[in-house]
Amino acid sequence: MLKRVMDIAFSLLALLALSPLLLLAALAIALETGWPVLFKQTRIGQQGREFGMYKFRSMVKNAAAIGPYHTASNDARITRVGRFIRRTSIDELPQIFNVLKGDMSLVGPRPDVPVQRADYTEAQWAQRCSVRPGITGLAQALYRSDCTQEQRVAADLLYTQQAGVWLDLKIMLMTVKRLSGKGSN
Repeated sequence: MLKRVMDIAFSLLALLALSPLLLLAALAIALETGWPVLFKQTRIGQQGREFGMYKFRSMVKNAAAIGPYHTASNDARITRVGRFIRRTSIDELPQIFNVLKGDMSLVGPRPDVPVQRADYTEAQWAQRCSVRPGITGLAQALYRSDCTQEQRVAADLLYTQQAGVWLDLKIMLMTVKRLSGKGSN
């Protein structure tokens, strides 16, 4: 219950504080490639329930029809604005609305796309889906995106075993440091 109250309180504060940045990002995307500025993707949440996760659109329209499922660092489908918002993680900010809806938490394992189910054993998947997914998690705080699939799964499962308010606060602080360059390797 305390975690949910923290999620709502921090999300509302973040929306208030970040609203100029959200509007600027939306405007930049719209000016470069038009509407819509948000992208909604099916992800797996708590108890294995599917939900639509929001992100700022960082690729050209209909990117899925143009190229592969996974993106590469030099993917031609990524726009100029898209490269910037991905590098700075601004593309993830609309997930604050997923937190307010209750689909996500501020901290938890990143929500997987359905095909990632194959990365887990049955027991691991049940453990992974025992908590609400987060905008940031232990794997992101430790590695950002520079980790193997095995390291990400291990960090996600460790989080589910040790989840708590203090760990969440520590992960949020580690994430801020990593994004600001102070915690980068």
